[in-house]
Amino acid sequence: MKLHATSGTLSLLRYNPPPFSPPRCCIPPFSLAKHRLFMAACIDTSRAETAQTNQLSCEPNGSQLDDHMYKLANFCRPSISDLVSCVPMSQNGRKRIHTSTVEEDLCGADLWLKIQDEARSDVEQEPILSSYYYSLILSHKSLESALANHLSIKLSNSSLPSSTLYDLFMGVLVEDGEIMGAVKDDLRAVKERDPACISYVQCLVNFKGFLACQAHRVAHRLWSQGRKILALVIQNRVSEAFAVDIHPGAKIGRGILLDHATGVVIGETAVIGDDVSILHNVTLGGTGKVCGDRHPKLGDGVLIGAGTCILGNVRIGDGAKVGAGSVVLKEVPPKTTAVGNPARLVGGKENPIKLDKIPSFTMDQTSHISEWSDYVI
Repeated sequence: MKLHATSGTLSLLRYNPPPFSPPRCCIPPFSLAKHRLFMAACIDTSRAETAQTNQLSCEPNGSQLDDHMYKLANFCRPSISDLVSCVPMSQNGRKRIHTSTVEEDLCGADLWLKIQDEARSDVEQEPILSSYYYSLILSHKSLESALANHLSIKLSNSSLPSSTLYDLFMGVLVEDGEIMGAVKDDLRAVKERDPACISYVQCLVNFKGFLACQAHRVAHRLWSQGRKILALVIQNRVSEAFAVDIHPGAKIGRGILLDHATGVVIGETAVIGDDVSILHNVTLGGTGKVCGDRHPKLGDGVLIGAGTCILGNVRIGDGAKVGAGSVVLKEVPPKTTAVGNPARLVGGKENPIKLDKIPSFTMDQTSHISEWSDYVI
């Protein structure tokens, strides 16, 4: 029933409902087909503009909505000019050991399109998440915008608005192509090495180790520019939000996997190479109150097991592996395995067993166990 006012009087008019349509309890007021068309449009708008464009009509007669959706989809259709270069970049010109499969070897533009496709597929499976995916992925024109927006929401609080953080993150990510190259390598690393990662979009949206690493990249850039106070604020918010504490002065390569990431602590003068995998509760710390260069240096392709402490200015060589729960106080040679507290080389110091595969890729944390322990539960 509807109330209708005419010349100062009220009269009741019976409302004739439209033909039967499926229940809408789990989807927005408009049809799912129209919603997919709307979400397929890649828009990069301000929060104010987004709020206005999302106020869609809910009238039973959908002709006005159809016209609006058609115009919006055509206006926001992505163009080829939005694509970025696919030329690989390497930190300091070093040759990387990354060896991804053809299926996973996506260039920057293809990777972003893949993430959007995965988001649409997730919405088809779970329509209740349509607004969630639209605000985080499908309303953005680029990976830079989506990442800046997501980090700003995660790290904001009552005194540090998300709009301020978004402008800060977006400025750094757009200006520094090296950071975005590392972001994409990190996405590939997580997808390839972590069996729990079912898609790129899940890594971008839900994996806090990945998000903490990207927030650190922005903080490190600010630290290098002399904006140390702001960099330390970001470090603090990352520690509070993700339980990952990385000093903005630490240098981290690309193709990094922080698996689970909870409890990871990385000191100011630590250096981490390319294609490194680090599990939860790992500490790369100092030995006390010593100043200067006082934190560990990890080479390329290193795997650090859960609960490991590496203390002091010691080097873990390229392709080395440190077993879970170890305490490392001395150098670990390349392609060797160190385990225990204090850590010892598997095979002995004089003739340690050499690894023939890159441990950060294989993620094998139990190989050669019979060579150093006959303990059986």
